[in-house]
Amino acid sequence: MTNQTLSPRTVADSAMTLSTLMQPIHSNSLGNVHGGVLLKLCDECGGIVAARHARRPAVTVTVDSVTFDKPVRIGQLLLIHGRVTWVGRTTVEVELHVETEDLVTGKVEHTNSAYFVYVALNEDRRPTPVPPLKLETEEERRRFQEGEMRQSMRLARRESRESRGLKEAGRKA
Repeated sequence: MTNQTLSPRTVADSAMTLSTLMQPIHSNSLGNVHGGVLLKLCDECGGIVAARHARRPAVTVTVDSVTFDKPVRIGQLLLIHGRVTWVGRTTVEVELHVETEDLVTGKVEHTNSAYFVYVALNEDRRPTPVPPLKLETEEERRRFQEGEMRQSMRLARRESRESRGLKEAGRKA
C-alpha cells in the first residue's frame, strides 16, 4: 500500500490543543518550568496529532528547531497547539506552537515553538505509509513547502553524519 492509495486528510482533521496547568512539580528552583517538561508535553501533543493523521501509532523520529522564547511559570495554563505541516511516505512533521495563559488576567503569550517528526508504524512496528495531506489554504501550502525544505535539510544532515561515521570506522579499522 502506498500513501497515494490512502484517503487524503486535512490539517484540521488531526490538529489539536493540549492544555495543562503548570504545577510546582514541573519547575526548577526559580519557578520556571523545566525545558524537558515542555519537550515531553510537546512530544505528547505532536505524537497524538501524527497518530490522528496516520490513524496508526506514531513514534518520534527527530525533534527539529526548538525555540524557547519566554519562560513558562508555575500557575500558568500551558496550551500546546499542534498541526501537521508536512507528510512524506511514512513520516509526519508536526508544528507545535506553545502559549501560556494567565488565568487571572487572561493574558496569553507565545513562549516557544518546535517541529517534531514522527514515523507511523504498522502492526509489526515497521514504518507504514501515511495519508497524503490535503492542503486547503495558501498558508497550508506555504507551510508544506517549508516542511519540504526542512525535510531536505534533515536528510542532508543525516547523510553527513552517516558519511562521517563511515570515515571514522575506516580510521579505526
